[in-house]
Amino acid sequence: MNFTLKIWRQENARTKGRFEKYQVTGISADCSFLEMLDILNNRLINKLEKPVCFDHDCREGICGSCGLYINGHPHGPDTGVTTCQLHMRKFKDGDTIVVEPWRAKPFPIIKDLVVDRSAFDKIIQAGGYISVSTGGVPDANSIPIPRHNAETSMDAAACIGCGACVAACKNASAMLFVAAKVSQFAVLPQGKIEAKERVLKMVAKMDELGFGNCTNTGACEAECPKQISLSHIARLNREFLTAKIS
Repeated sequence: MNFTLKIWRQENARTKGRFEKYQVTGISADCSFLEMLDILNNRLINKLEKPVCFDHDCREGICGSCGLYINGHPHGPDTGVTTCQLHMRKFKDGDTIVVEPWRAKPFPIIKDLVVDRSAFDKIIQAGGYISVSTGGVPDANSIPIPRHNAETSMDAAACIGCGACVAACKNASAMLFVAAKVSQFAVLPQGKIEAKERVLKMVAKMDELGFGNCTNTGACEAECPKQISLSHIARLNREFLTAKIS
């Protein structure tokens, strides 16, 4: 397969960026998107040109560091997958593919397609943890937790913090990410002790870092590679209001 790539190139957050066109030929339909970029970079290096910088780590759809904005969609046109799990068979031979970094003020560009997502780390550091002593590791099922609560917590904990929700949102809102991290503790006994402080601190840090507000368009859920539900945002709002008035 042959493709025309329009890739965003930018030296750093302070310089002006631009799109550059590249032709890639002989790409297997079974090739992943990142493997295709590896092939492009190998050819650029052989021609003594600067390779395209992009983030990646596990390449197994677990870490989310590979996030790219592809043809107007975070992680590309496929659903429920990260960029590293996107394959070239999802495109047509001869397609033009536009590749951009996440576009959000709290995610400044480091270089080309690489952005600084440490803002998410700062939100977690503000309160996304359990610090109280809960004793040693309990035996299995020694703390009775309703099945619905356990599954809700696990669904929320599936969030990998890739930032697709922010990239998809017209307001660059991080509500789905924060909601997932609050929700995974909110329904468990261990998380209820610090529930009030947690939600107030995490929401305050989210606002401080410049993320926008949620307007319920649903783009975040639609583009989330782990398909985190909007219902967690509803729980976040309830937890926040309860904390404010209690």
